[in-house]
Amino acid sequence: MKIARIEVDGETRVGIVDGDQVQPLSVGVDEVLAADDRPALVARTADGDPRPLSAVHLLAPVQPGTLRDYITFEEHLEGSLKLLGRTAPPPEWYEQPVFYFSNTNAVIGPDEPVAVPPGCRRLDFELELAAVIGKPGRDLTPEQAADHIAGYTLFNDWSARDLMPPVIPVGLGPVKGKDFANTLGPWIVTADELAAHRRDGRLALEMHAEVNGVPLPGGGDTSASMSWSFEEIVAYASRGAELRTGDVLASGTCGAGCLLEYWAHLGDDAPPPLVPGDVVTLVVEGIGSVSNRVVAGVEPVDLPTARVGTARRPRPWTAAGAVPR
Repeated sequence: MKIARIEVDGETRVGIVDGDQVQPLSVGVDEVLAADDRPALVARTADGDPRPLSAVHLLAPVQPGTLRDYITFEEHLEGSLKLLGRTAPPPEWYEQPVFYFSNTNAVIGPDEPVAVPPGCRRLDFELELAAVIGKPGRDLTPEQAADHIAGYTLFNDWSARDLMPPVIPVGLGPVKGKDFANTLGPWIVTADELAAHRRDGRLALEMHAEVNGVPLPGGGDTSASMSWSFEEIVAYASRGAELRTGDVLASGTCGAGCLLEYWAHLGDDAPPPLVPGDVVTLVVEGIGSVSNRVVAGVEPVDLPTARVGTARRPRPWTAAGAVPR
């Protein structure tokens, strides 16, 4: 089953996509995601006749409450670290699947424009697969987690590469380098529909990216290259935290799934950074494709640097009660 959010007749609806048709429903996306018997729910809540898919506007299939983005592809991590002068992932990376929280207010859908963020001159995309939570859960095992994944969608974690290095030493994440756009779409394919694509306990979907209709050289990657399965990263996310219906957990960028890796290994800007007018398309086997066009953004508003040298209160650890500057 393919679960979509659509705009039709000026309203946002949930629709079930079947070939070139979409059946609007009278319920919300969370109810469909969490349903024990989705076919029965769809039959019961079908609202009107199916519409041609070409006659509706696809939106992001879910507006997640939380959006966790992992880094589970070792090849991508190696390429990223190469630009930082490091030759291998740190040992800590192999101990647990790490992630950061992304901006859920910046989620967009298929064909929506992506503005170049203020001050960015090296705009990039990231080809990822994402799981969407159906049933809520907490402190799950990987085996239990499988029953809490409603389905999968494509995720483009847009990246302002030149805005990230200045804040990396602070240690609080990518900051404005990842704060402006997150594409989800075109729909959510339920987990049962992708069962035939499982290999050795994990999804094995072919993935590739295109810029202006031309695939990146190298042949893309497969989700089977993930160092942790989706069930494992869902279980990890649920440690001491409740996962709720509609939450999204992304795989991280696959190997050769962004421009950064080409820059790292080839030593130049080939392919070049994205510019207004470029169209990025992500393609994943068994799910489909999602495209967005880059458009011009605005220049940043200037801010002052931090105020320093302000008076501080005495602390127990200051020598002889001296007040540091």
